[in-house]
Amino acid sequence: MNQIAKTVIFTILAILSASQAICVEEKPAQHHHKWLYAIRTGILAHDVPVWSRSSVEAGVDFNAEFIFGFPKFELVSGIVRANLGFSLNSRGDTSKVYSGLLWEYMWDAGPFLNLGLGLAVHDGKLDNSDDKKELGSRILFRIPVEIGLLFTRHQGVSIMFDHVSNAYLADPNEGLDTIGLRYIYRF
Repeated sequence: MNQIAKTVIFTILAILSASQAICVEEKPAQHHHKWLYAIRTGILAHDVPVWSRSSVEAGVDFNAEFIFGFPKFELVSGIVRANLGFSLNSRGDTSKVYSGLLWEYMWDAGPFLNLGLGLAVHDGKLDNSDDKKELGSRILFRIPVEIGLLFTRHQGVSIMFDHVSNAYLADPNEGLDTIGLRYIYRF
């Protein structure tokens, strides 16, 4: 098991363990912004070989994401909301803008889980590159997974992983994975 995977697993276990000792305010958050639910920002390791199994790009990604208060609907004990975000690479490798839907499940003590599906548009290479990912299509599918902990009604931290690829609808399809830490502010 590589060092990144060990660090991610350790951090997830630490967050879940700490959630038993940290009390989130008992009242549900009063959302003053009907159109904006949360903002998440962070730094992500770029081109980590988790799902894509290869790494050729470098640097870190500066990430920001807006989660909207509408549309929203309940699904399997969670809430589905729309999102819009971007990741800018520090070394001029592939950057992306993305949007989609996130399903969020909140536990009472503060931990939460997000799963999502959406689309991303990137500025990387499509094919014929030795030093960049060959992504095959300008528009890619995006699958994010995020686990985190709210320390108060409004603030928290999370670990986020996302994978973008063309789902073998174009050739080549190397895919691109990022993983990192994010700060969360909920309105």
